[in-house]
Amino acid sequence: MDKVTAPGRHESGKPQFWQLARRCCQLAASVDVAFFFLFHLLGSPILAWINVVSVGLYLLAYWLLGKRLNQPAIILIWIEVIVHAFLGTLLVGWDSGFHYFLLMFIPALFAGMRRRNAWLAVGGLWAFYVGLYALMWFVDPLQPIASGGLLGVFLFNLTVVFCMFSYLTLFYISTVSGTQRALRRMATIDSLTGLFNRRHLSDLADKEIARHARNPEELSFLLLDIDHFKEFNDEHGHDTGDRILERVSTVLAQTLREQDYIGRWGGEEFLVVLPGTGLEQAIQTAERIRCAVETCSWVFADLEVFVTVSVGVSQYCAGENLSSAVARADQALYESKRRGRNRVEVSATELN
Repeated sequence: MDKVTAPGRHESGKPQFWQLARRCCQLAASVDVAFFFLFHLLGSPILAWINVVSVGLYLLAYWLLGKRLNQPAIILIWIEVIVHAFLGTLLVGWDSGFHYFLLMFIPALFAGMRRRNAWLAVGGLWAFYVGLYALMWFVDPLQPIASGGLLGVFLFNLTVVFCMFSYLTLFYISTVSGTQRALRRMATIDSLTGLFNRRHLSDLADKEIARHARNPEELSFLLLDIDHFKEFNDEHGHDTGDRILERVSTVLAQTLREQDYIGRWGGEEFLVVLPGTGLEQAIQTAERIRCAVETCSWVFADLEVFVTVSVGVSQYCAGENLSSAVARADQALYESKRRGRNRVEVSATELN
């Protein structure tokens, strides 16, 4: 079902863009305040009071953006910049650099509009820019200022445009970087538990196996399963089941070493990869995890439950693949379940 919005409100899937638009309103209003005093000093009262109007328009646009009336706010900003650039150029001359502010719209158009509409808007902006340039070939400035003042206005405008372009560029770079980080996290992290997902953990385990082939050292695996997890879901609901998964994940992260890899292997199963760890140490680690889960307080609101885990342990054998090593840990896990749960069992291969 399509989202229903209040009449006159423009919803956008780019909240960061609208936050940037509000900041730009603040910056632009501050620049116009500075222009007010600058043009008073240069003896151009018309331009000075035009900037007072501009400050008011930017404050109104800022307020509209705060109310999420984004479309009227953007139209207001468009009108202000175009009219201001036109009047500034017409009164003081092309060399004042007011036309540079029109170029600020180009990245904003592509960020805030659909691609086709953005190209049409950029085409219109180009036509206006060229038309203004052509007009100034035939019209002398209506309120010229001294050459020294004109140079000062040009440098001021150029500096503001450089600063705002730099700010926009930094914003877009940080936005893209943040999006890439979020995508990487989505590709590697299980959203519920915060642990590695199966695919990424498999990649990490394969790298450890490849490292073992180059420089053999002990490598072990633990496969854990939450006992009677289906009963928790059936009796207390899936929300309680999710809370248990989250808490078990926290216990695992707190119990294991920094160099160990932990991931949600599927459902209520977790796989732990223990680099540089022999069988005896792996058994000790598994027992430590089992005890930590068993002794943890499992109280959710007014509900208290008793949670335990069963653990299967396998040590990597040279030449085998990840599936084989995990399959042996799974066999040990099955044996742990068969013998009553809440216990640690070792792969039969290691016992022979």
